[in-house]
Amino acid sequence: MTPTFFDNPVIPGFSPDPSICRAGDDFYLATSSFEYVPGVPLWHSRDLVHWRLIGHALDRASQLDLPESTGASGGVYAPTLRYHDGRFWMITTVVGGAGTVLVTTRDPAGPWSDPVPVDIPGIDPDLAWDEDGTCWCVYSDGGIHGARIDPGTGARLGEPVAMWSGSGLQYPEGPHLYRIDGWWYLLLSEGGTERGHAMSLARSRTLPGPFTPHPANPVLSHRSTGHPVQNTGHGDLVQAQDGTWWMVLLGTRPRGDTPKFHGLGRETFLVPVRWEDGWPLPGPLELRAQAPALPPHPWPPQTDRDDFDTPVPAPCWVTARRLDPAAVRLDERPGHLVLHARAAGLDTPGAVFVGRRQRDPDCTARTRVTVDADGRGGLAVRLDEAHHYEVETGGGTVRAVARIGPLSHSVAEHRVPPGPVTLRVDITTTVDLPPTVTGRDAPVPPGLRVGGPDTLRLGYETAEGAFTALAELDGRYLTTEVAGGFTGRVIGMYATRGSAAFDWFELRRS
Repeated sequence: MTPTFFDNPVIPGFSPDPSICRAGDDFYLATSSFEYVPGVPLWHSRDLVHWRLIGHALDRASQLDLPESTGASGGVYAPTLRYHDGRFWMITTVVGGAGTVLVTTRDPAGPWSDPVPVDIPGIDPDLAWDEDGTCWCVYSDGGIHGARIDPGTGARLGEPVAMWSGSGLQYPEGPHLYRIDGWWYLLLSEGGTERGHAMSLARSRTLPGPFTPHPANPVLSHRSTGHPVQNTGHGDLVQAQDGTWWMVLLGTRPRGDTPKFHGLGRETFLVPVRWEDGWPLPGPLELRAQAPALPPHPWPPQTDRDDFDTPVPAPCWVTARRLDPAAVRLDERPGHLVLHARAAGLDTPGAVFVGRRQRDPDCTARTRVTVDADGRGGLAVRLDEAHHYEVETGGGTVRAVARIGPLSHSVAEHRVPPGPVTLRVDITTTVDLPPTVTGRDAPVPPGLRVGGPDTLRLGYETAEGAFTALAELDGRYLTTEVAGGFTGRVIGMYATRGSAAFDWFELRRS
């Protein structure tokens, strides 16, 4: 059979901390969501390469209630998704909220149960069952610890025990525990989720240990390399139907001048796993790699456009902290998404914003909006409350606004005729220059932009469809390297005064 190939990442854009399980011929994967709701996106695949978003594990207020005081990059941290005894289990930590919680279902598309509180501290909880059915929860809390729990009640069935804390690098976290061929394998990340991120392995014949580390830890890291994918770590293992093993893990694709920047956030990548001397060793990670020897199963293409003609939002839409049914309406004006302002600006946690993750480095976002007489709303590229660019309309004008840390500035403003306005943002990656060009002692050639990973052009379209750009802004200020935190860009619609009715929205690869 002629080998087929796939492109990494397999889930592009702000999809960190992937956890995977298999049920029969189907694979399911969960990722972190932080302050965005619904929480914990769930993906389905048949071939490990093509993934379809099928819903969220925490999709209603009774499951996830994030207060407005939840900081950016707070909320729902790394989940673990497992299939055991005919049920799906998802455990995660809601930082600044309910703590560690566990939900279950027989259908990963939902509905999922109301959450059960789990009596453990720390973050990044994992679930594993031994041969007699005992459930172990392994988690990060200044090291990797484990405790037996009752998954039905969340009660702890004994005191936590220290298991293993990696090779000595900072922040041992993201543990996953597996029972394979008479061994317990403990996989974890360390070194921090930035450029020093790494993954290490240990194993033991019994629980709770002691665990013996792999002699060549870390078993996967791209730190201090020129690889186009960096920050690699937080992986999870799965065995395919043909007996091969694979790992999903997070990584970033930084671009631009030193120290390089990533705006899409941490994404989900796929790597093969080989077994050597009884150890599962992941890699290499390649941007174009040989696909698993499974029947290819591409889903219908993801729609680029939403005309808002359904009674509920599509699964790709998220908002920050909570969805207010009175402020986000699909039933108020047929074929429109109507937003009613709750805060005077996107700098405020209570602002009404509905968006979707930026998945492609080069893309164009467009929407057609009508605001009421006193309204103001528009199109925003958001990283957090202190880092966002937007183009908005209201009061007979269109203006571009940039918020960078403590500074907010109206960059440009044009008068427009009354009525609907088509707003647009073009995102274009900048040219990666060789070191001899970007070196401190060498001039930058005229006409080449250096600095951030991309350039954002914000503006509007005339009645004839011509694009009028109001501002051209460096994308570095909407990246983790500048803003901090754990999330990636989300592009969407908002209202900050009165109401705004959006006829359609599209986000297309350029």
